[in-house]
Amino acid sequence: MDKQPLSKFRLLHFIHSGDLITFHWCMCRKRQRQLTGLSKFISHSADGFYYVLIPPFILLFDATMAQFALIALATAFCIERPLYCLLKKGLKRNRPADTLPDFNSFITPSDQFSFPSGHTSGAFLCATVVATLIPELFWPAYLWACLIGASRILLGVHFPTDTLAGALIGSTVATLTMEFLI
Repeated sequence: MDKQPLSKFRLLHFIHSGDLITFHWCMCRKRQRQLTGLSKFISHSADGFYYVLIPPFILLFDATMAQFALIALATAFCIERPLYCLLKKGLKRNRPADTLPDFNSFITPSDQFSFPSGHTSGAFLCATVVATLIPELFWPAYLWACLIGASRILLGVHFPTDTLAGALIGSTVATLTMEFLI
C-alpha cells in the first residue's frame, strides 16, 4: 500500500481539525453576538461593487496613480476572479453551516462553497495594489483586509483556512500584476 496518500489524508485531516478548533473558539467568544453587527459592516465594505471607489480615492493622493490603479485593479481582478471561481467550484468545500451540526451562520453567504474566501481575496488584492502605489496607506489597507478575513469567520461563513487562502491568492495575484505592469 502506498503511504503517500495516507500521509496527505492525515495532513488534510490535521488542517481541518485545526480549522474546526479555531472556528469553534471564535464562535464561543463572550462578545461574539456584539461583534456580528460590526462584522457585517466590515464584510459589506468588501462587496465587489465598492472597489470602483479605490481609483477616485487614490486620486486624492496622486492624480497620476489613479489611472494606473484602475488598470492594475482591473488586470488583477481579471486574473483573480477566474482563479477564485475555479478553486471554489473545483474544491467544493462546504461552508461551516453545512459542515457543523446545529450551527447557523449570521448571514446568508453569496454562494454555496467556502474555499477560498472571495471577500478576503478581493480585499487583499486591493490592499496590495493600494499599498504598492501609496506606501503611506500600507497599514490601513492591510488592517482593513485582515478585518475582512476576520469578519468572514466571525459571521460564520468561512473557516480560518478559507480566509488565509483568500489572502494568499489576492496578495499574490496583485503582487504579480504590479510587477508585470510596473
